[in-house]
Amino acid sequence: MSFDHFYYKEVRFAKDVHTEESINHAENEFEVFDDDIYNVTYPKSGTNWMIEILNLIKHKGDVTKSSAVPIHIRSPWYETVTSEEHIDKLDPPRIITSHLPHHIFAKSYFKSKAKIIYTMRNPRDVIVSLFHFTKILSLFTPTENFQNFIEDFIEGKALYGSWFDHIKGWMQMKDDERFFFITYEELLQDLRGGVIRICKFLGQELDDAQIDSVVEHSTFKSMKENPMSNWSQLPSDVMDQSKGAFMRKGISGDWKNHFTVAQSEYFDKIYQEKMKDLNMSFFWEQSS
Repeated sequence: MSFDHFYYKEVRFAKDVHTEESINHAENEFEVFDDDIYNVTYPKSGTNWMIEILNLIKHKGDVTKSSAVPIHIRSPWYETVTSEEHIDKLDPPRIITSHLPHHIFAKSYFKSKAKIIYTMRNPRDVIVSLFHFTKILSLFTPTENFQNFIEDFIEGKALYGSWFDHIKGWMQMKDDERFFFITYEELLQDLRGGVIRICKFLGQELDDAQIDSVVEHSTFKSMKENPMSNWSQLPSDVMDQSKGAFMRKGISGDWKNHFTVAQSEYFDKIYQEKMKDLNMSFFWEQSS
């Protein structure tokens, strides 16, 4: 997985998108407010989907903001070099996005009452989504060698480092009342139920019509058609969607169309070894 990078605490970051200063600021200097809501994911795990859901919940199903403001400005990634100007303009409660692993996350968070929504996804589908994403985002040098791509992912050479470390790091907080976790697959299976659970966690009381609006406008179809949510506002020299759509399929199980039997068996073996000490069962393991 080739991109211009540097390491911070053994995690790979992209030059220009991040700097050592921006990551250090995110970890050690960023001020977390007690009413903040953090949308935390490993890349390609439902990040934008959760931004849409959380912003619609915040505005009780009103789509005005979601139809007028690009998604990356509604909920900026606070570790990036360009985030500060957007974060300063957010209305409370701030909905802030991050891909940072647990050990680099804002120190001030752990002394706050702020809440985290952590979304996970079957790592096989994450690999496939990343593989296609590298073809359209200019910071990556795309590759057609899927086997090498799998190896890089396993070895933690992806942007933001190891998926396994990311999951295991954040699952240390699974019993913390400020922390809510859900999977991409659960949201696909029952989006309305997921929205209701998130509302309860956030202490947001929405009526049935408001919940219906949140669900309707956070479907894959709705987001793909919304220019404020499908990243079509970015210039083509940053993200070239003539080479592939950012909103590609929005399904689970697409990995079966990409992995050979041998690759699937190989990944399963690595997965079992790396996850054996976590003592948790994930939604996708029921159907893998």
